[in-house]
Amino acid sequence: MGNAYHCTPPDVTPSPKPSFDPNLGSPARKERVMIATEAEMVAAKLPLEDRDYCAHKLLKYRSCRADVFPWLYKCHHEKHEYLTCEYEDYILRMKEYEREKRLLARQARI
Repeated sequence: MGNAYHCTPPDVTPSPKPSFDPNLGSPARKERVMIATEAEMVAAKLPLEDRDYCAHKLLKYRSCRADVFPWLYKCHHEKHEYLTCEYEDYILRMKEYEREKRLLARQARI
C-alpha cells in the first residue's frame, strides 16, 4: 500500500510472473499444486475468479450446501475451511509480491 508521497519506482514494481528463483534464500519451499482438476471446476460451473488453489474446498462447501439445503448452518466447518484457505492464499501471494519487490530493489541497487 502507500500514499502519494511513498510510491515504488516503476522499475522496481514486480510483474505478475516471478522473475527470480523460488528457492533463492529458502531451499525448503514446496511448489503449490492445484488439487481440483479443470474438469471438476467446469462441471461445477465455477466462475474463473474462484478457480484458485482453494477451489477444492469451495467445491466441498458447495456440495455440502446442496446436500443439507434447508439447514445451511451444518456446513459451517466447510465454510470456515474455505475462508481460511482463501486468507492464507492471500497472505502467501502478498509475501511473494513483497519478496519479488525486495529482490528487484536489491538488483537495482547492486
